[in-house]
Amino acid sequence: LKMKMNLFSLHYSRSDNTGYFWLFFYLSALYAPTVPAPGPMVPPASMFGNVPGYEDTLAGGGGGYLPPPMPLHPNRDPEPAPVPQDWNIPSITEDVARERFIMYASGKCCYSNAPAKDGVITNMQAFNTYRYRLETFTESRSTEWATKPYEGEPADFYTQTAPRPWEIPVTGPSLFQNHEENIKVPYTSSNKPCHTCSASGKMPCHECNGSGTKVCWVCNGSGREGGDSPCNQCNQRGRENCSKCHGNGTKECETCKGKQQLLTYINLKVEWKNNVEDYVVEQNSGLEVDNLSDVTGKTLFKNAQYMLYPVYGFPDPSLSQASDRLVREHQAKFSQNSRILQQQQTIELIPITKVTYKWKGGIHVYYIYGNEHQVKVPDYPATCCCSIM
Repeated sequence: LKMKMNLFSLHYSRSDNTGYFWLFFYLSALYAPTVPAPGPMVPPASMFGNVPGYEDTLAGGGGGYLPPPMPLHPNRDPEPAPVPQDWNIPSITEDVARERFIMYASGKCCYSNAPAKDGVITNMQAFNTYRYRLETFTESRSTEWATKPYEGEPADFYTQTAPRPWEIPVTGPSLFQNHEENIKVPYTSSNKPCHTCSASGKMPCHECNGSGTKVCWVCNGSGREGGDSPCNQCNQRGRENCSKCHGNGTKECETCKGKQQLLTYINLKVEWKNNVEDYVVEQNSGLEVDNLSDVTGKTLFKNAQYMLYPVYGFPDPSLSQASDRLVREHQAKFSQNSRILQQQQTIELIPITKVTYKWKGGIHVYYIYGNEHQVKVPDYPATCCCSIM
């Protein structure tokens, strides 16, 4: 303060009364209206009441998913579905293989069409691969204490007994569609003073530390610009109004949006999720399995039930073993903290054709796979270095 007053004395010696501007803004900042210090951003536990059936509910979540109640009547055991015996599809023709190869080469700016057009196909070998997919559609529920700015809603805390999480009726989406709903649990809401701003509705402006003014960025607080020229940015004051708070020194509380009060309630989060897992039968074509994730195949078998029975009697025993393992794992895993609504299993036959061709005395290979007839070329024999100017 002593240093500041010395500075003011220096300015008073000037004939242009600049020191009065300094003194005015210093005292304005010094005696600015007090604003409550910021409170905790996370609501204290004392804000929330004790609701029977929701004792483990925490603010901000973290309580975990709530296990569904046991069904009143035992569910029927899953029934095995009939398994078709026709597991084969015809291979593609040589004309289709050549056409797709030419289209692939034409779409590459640095590829010559010569190998695709002039190459001689010497062998086409089919590697039909099976993909087993298990989908388990579940509903899970979790609760958390939540707050929102109070806007006059009726507080119904303890007016009646709050329903348990799994007693609240909710309309779900179509089967196997991911979706999420947030619902205010009835009879759990009450209004409380905002903990962040101490019910003032305002918070100190972080940009100016609550003073309402900032040092002028043009003259750095001197009031002068370029020697003895008066600063036009701040009118020789050395400070200018804070643009963030418009000179008020305070901003609206972000927690209560200036309402001073908060509505506290228990939020029920309902999540529907389609849990998908695939198994692809190993094939020795040389094409990596990861390439098959972007294509579809011919659906040979599809079965949907509340609880599924594994697929048995498949020509490839590894697929039957995978079906048995995945069905058991899904039913054990997802029935603990969620409700299984439906399961679905699908077997697709994904066509893979390995094409061997000869061009300029060399032997080369490419693959055509999926219903989309996608092309994979491990090593195209006629590429060039090109650049875009």
